[in-house]
Amino acid sequence: MLYITAFCAAKVRKEMNIEKKTANKEELYTIVKKYNQFLRIEKSLSANTVDAYMRDLDKLLTFLLIEQINILQVTLEDLESFIAGLHDIGISARSQARIISGIKSFFNFLIITDKIEADPSELIEGPKIGLKLPEVLALNEVDDIISAIDLSKNEGQRNRAMIETLYSCGLRVSELINLKLSDLYLDEEFIKVTGKGDKQRLVPISARAIHEIKLYMMDRNMGRIKEGYEDFLFLARWGKNISRIQVFQLIKELAQRAGITKNISPHTFRHSFATHLLEGGANLRVIQCMLGHESIVTTEIYTHIDKTMLRSEIIEHHPRSIKNRKVKINFTT
Repeated sequence: MLYITAFCAAKVRKEMNIEKKTANKEELYTIVKKYNQFLRIEKSLSANTVDAYMRDLDKLLTFLLIEQINILQVTLEDLESFIAGLHDIGISARSQARIISGIKSFFNFLIITDKIEADPSELIEGPKIGLKLPEVLALNEVDDIISAIDLSKNEGQRNRAMIETLYSCGLRVSELINLKLSDLYLDEEFIKVTGKGDKQRLVPISARAIHEIKLYMMDRNMGRIKEGYEDFLFLARWGKNISRIQVFQLIKELAQRAGITKNISPHTFRHSFATHLLEGGANLRVIQCMLGHESIVTTEIYTHIDKTMLRSEIIEHHPRSIKNRKVKINFTT
């Protein structure tokens, strides 16, 4: 593993030390298993989020195994050494921050369950990371992607309905693929969305997306539907609900056909949805509710996008912009 290579030097330095803190494997397995249950049941996190937390925890456990440190005896210095190792092997600041957040969550769990008395991660600070603005599509680029869908193919109308729903409602890809027929209130022009932590919200859906879904339903009902998947809206050709990977691949393919060079994903449509709403004058709190953000701080990133685009427009079109001057002014006499 990568971490074994990165931290092997530290292990060699300690090899002469006979008094080593050893971890009880059975105890560790039990702790990790209960932490997984805690994330799923108590915190109500999605399966993907739990997997991410467990992968980050595994990085720490690998380091502790190499250093022969018991998880219940970890010190602040041990964690600082681990984080320094992340930096040494080229883990980005943003990924470091995510890993540190996961570590803090784990040690908080150990405190809650009375496994430790003091939290060694309490004084750890994450690396400073700049604001990374997400990629956003212009409205004409969204239209170009939708126009690139081949309606002559069996899945063409399904793909059109999916992209329209993704953009119209600002959904996460996990929310899209798990959307069910029983979640649709098309006469009222709303859909019920199950987001992170199984939290549900009502989101308005556009007339255009409704139209595309109704056209798709004729194809869907004539196709193969496997038992247990009758309620899922967007189905793959083998009768199960479509997967995340399929949606990713579809969007990459459509972007290429449309001649769009931006690095886009299903989440790009969610960002575009929010940005276009903000540009149109929508209230930030309303956008927060529609996106299902727990904190307004998460939604506020779109104000930065809006300001960035506004600045770009001014530079491009304002008559005082030097960029657009056809005649250079000579300030020398």
